[in-house]
Amino acid sequence: MLKRILIANRGEVAVRIIRACRELGIETVAIYSEADKEALHVRLADRAVCIGPAKMSKSYLNIKNIIETACLTGCDSIHPGFGFLSENAHFAQICEEIGLKWIGPSKEMITLMGNKSKAKETMEKAGVPVVPGSNGVLKDEKQAEKIAKQIGYPVILKASSGGGGKGIRIVHEENELKGAFRLVKQEAKNSFNDDAIYLEKFIENPRHIEVQLLADEHGNVVSLGERDCSIQRNNQKMIEETPSSILSEKQRQKMSKVAVNAMKEIGYQNVGTIEFLVDKDRNYYFMEMNTRLQVEHPITEAITGIDIVKEQIKIASGKELEFTQKDITFHGHSMECRINAENPFKNFMPSPGKITGLHFPGGNGIRVDTAIYEGYTIPQCYDAMIAKLIVHGKDREESIAKMKSALGELVIEGIETNRDFLYQILENKKFLSNDYDTSFIQKEMLNQ
Repeated sequence: MLKRILIANRGEVAVRIIRACRELGIETVAIYSEADKEALHVRLADRAVCIGPAKMSKSYLNIKNIIETACLTGCDSIHPGFGFLSENAHFAQICEEIGLKWIGPSKEMITLMGNKSKAKETMEKAGVPVVPGSNGVLKDEKQAEKIAKQIGYPVILKASSGGGGKGIRIVHEENELKGAFRLVKQEAKNSFNDDAIYLEKFIENPRHIEVQLLADEHGNVVSLGERDCSIQRNNQKMIEETPSSILSEKQRQKMSKVAVNAMKEIGYQNVGTIEFLVDKDRNYYFMEMNTRLQVEHPITEAITGIDIVKEQIKIASGKELEFTQKDITFHGHSMECRINAENPFKNFMPSPGKITGLHFPGGNGIRVDTAIYEGYTIPQCYDAMIAKLIVHGKDREESIAKMKSALGELVIEGIETNRDFLYQILENKKFLSNDYDTSFIQKEMLNQ
């Protein structure tokens, strides 16, 4: 088993990893920026080291400083969490070269799956259904026009190295294609230093469903079921739930089997998530693969009883999974709401500042993952998510009722949050009747 892990992250995910390490008897080293001097993960870790100023490029994205800190503090491994450098193949490669265990998939796998066009080609070869579109990167505008005519509009242009909702344009008509092509290439260059883009048929009003997978270094792969992540704004998820209410048991098993087979085919190791778009006819298509821990992993933990972070660490330690697919059972329904320091009623304007009052809900089947506390000042330089509220009930109806109760009990004073906005979603008739898709927030909540 690994002995001392450096956590190359901050906030609630750093706290989450520290707790898993404590249960496994592993020491932790936290890194922090000058802006995070009073952060909770700094207080909870066995040791904490300041690695730079508030600016991300000088701290949480500073590979040199992070690696030096890991070496100087005697760490044998690095857990990147999610966001920041979690899908940075260069970072993983450096760890490998100097003998630090990277708690995640190999640098080759991160590179392969990080390139969206190559990932699509790989998954298609592995037997995963893919959205019709270009075979790899587009050469020029003429090729884009030709493919768009063949598969029909609307189409979507995507940055090959994209992520986080950047480098994406939907094109509804032929006369829009050239302008969108140039815009996406420029945005891809600016955001990812890679102007390669590809084209796909745009699946209108889809559900966004992902399959959570675990794979050890001995060839064992299991699916921990799917999550429905369709409640999102600008491709940023806000509410996730599991299991998905639109899938039959037969569809669910088929999707999981396809995902497991793909993982085995490509030789993937550690935790991973294959994301699908599901159309109105319940056809599913590969969208992308996340080669890291997901924000929404707690809802899968709730229905399976498996600690995904601890499994990551065990896999990285060379241990074999202690369970097979037949051992995985699912209990009830779980839902997560992301609590953000922002005002949805003012165009989601960020709301950093000092928390002057705080009360978290409790009770049976309620979990809060967070790094905030009363008196803590939320920095303005990082992501707006400050907490995750997770509930577990016997079915979807009970989960919704429990989440409404939990949100009603949640108190965060001194800053503005999206709590009331989330509550309104849970009261929406279409959400309650499971009649929604990825356009729900734009159509139902912002255009009223």
